[in-house]
Amino acid sequence: MDQPGPRPRTTEAAAPLRDRLTIPVLAFGGILMAVMQTVVVPLLPDLPRLTGASPGAVSWTVTATLLSGAVLTPVLGRAGDMYGKRRVLTSALVLMTIGSVMCALSSDITVLITARALQGAAASVVPLSISILRDELPPERRGSAVALMSSTVGIGAALGLPLAALVVQYYDWHTMFWLTSALGALGVSAVWWAVKESPVREPGRFDVLGALGLAAGLVCLLLGVSQGGQWGWGSARVLGLFAATVVILGLWWWQQLRTAKPLVDLRLVSRPRVGLSHVAALLTGFAFYANSLVTAQLVQAPKATGYGLGLSIVETGLCLLPGGVTMLLFSPLSARISASRGPRITLALGAAVIACGYVVRIADSRDLWMIILGATVVSTGTTLAYSALPTLILRAVPAEQTASANGVNVLMRTIGQATSSAAVAAVLVHHTSPVGGALVPTLHGYLLAFGMACAVALAASAAALSIPGDHGTGATRRARGRIREHRDEALEGA
Repeated sequence: MDQPGPRPRTTEAAAPLRDRLTIPVLAFGGILMAVMQTVVVPLLPDLPRLTGASPGAVSWTVTATLLSGAVLTPVLGRAGDMYGKRRVLTSALVLMTIGSVMCALSSDITVLITARALQGAAASVVPLSISILRDELPPERRGSAVALMSSTVGIGAALGLPLAALVVQYYDWHTMFWLTSALGALGVSAVWWAVKESPVREPGRFDVLGALGLAAGLVCLLLGVSQGGQWGWGSARVLGLFAATVVILGLWWWQQLRTAKPLVDLRLVSRPRVGLSHVAALLTGFAFYANSLVTAQLVQAPKATGYGLGLSIVETGLCLLPGGVTMLLFSPLSARISASRGPRITLALGAAVIACGYVVRIADSRDLWMIILGATVVSTGTTLAYSALPTLILRAVPAEQTASANGVNVLMRTIGQATSSAAVAAVLVHHTSPVGGALVPTLHGYLLAFGMACAVALAASAAALSIPGDHGTGATRRARGRIREHRDEALEGA
């Protein structure tokens, strides 16, 4: 089930240049997607002045990307399985680049929000790329390539923040979007040239009603979660959105079970190996995202708080940079652990390492080197966990459903991140003290946030261990590999 069909055996050195560049090009697309999502962060404090809009309106430059990415990831994943993964991947990168050009050309907040919504389509880049790697690579290269692709999310985020901060500090803010537009155009061209169209398809009619129902339900859910702190968790708007979520997604579930070719195969999701992987993805997304949120705020807090370091946004980005480098270095290790012990063990280990990172943060969040160490440990665990999740999905679903299944897995991570953002904000808002005439979070509030994320990471590890074990891993699979090699050598000799 892991391979769509036999492919010619070609050594990497003898492969054409385009084939050798497939993995780097797809990885570049994943890093570019994460950079696009991050670059607006340094601008948020100044955007009200630069656009003449209210802070509430400016916050939609982030919310719009979150909502559109959550909605479009499973939809574009399904479209990739049906109509061609490279075609849909290229379209997502084109939409991302168009959004960047729109941001570069305008200072109108409505245009900026619309452009950021277009950029949300790029959230589907990683699951589509992982599906292409499954279809195109032999098993012995697939694990490390998938691990690298999964790590690009953290690598791009770690690179994007200091890069954007430097550009914003020394140049006009539109320059940043012209730069990302050029990088986007390069990514589109590289994918079109270096990536082959996958032959694996699942024919049928696209489930338009299912796509609309899922979109409506997710918009209500994520809008309520992301705006709950600002509108009030007990407000009529937020409660109404959550009620609408239950009704819409309930009807959507009923419709999906009665559709011949559903957008999401819920019978597949109900299998423990798939369903528990999605639960682990949601919990891991929650635990991982708290690290970036809290670290950035903590190191920028004024020194008058007694714990803050008063760092600039550029210095903050540099503090997060070691985590991104660590994700790049540890992705091959994740692939080796998954090959020898199985991806569920890698996932459980990664979540446990995330929890250890938060223990370090709780032990000392005053010294810069300890803050960087704790954040880097969390990034290391995230690398192991995020690299194992798509491998679990690839082993549990048919080849013709890999893009849509991985799209749902990424969606669960997104929901986890959105929930983490709301939960961390709620904790910090309730633990503040006046400093210099303004209310700022207390160190106790930050430590509570770390403790909450640590508990969720441990829950993710437990969920991973509950996933049914992989068959054919370790010594058994190595023995099978040796049998195949001897068989191939015998055939070549004959």
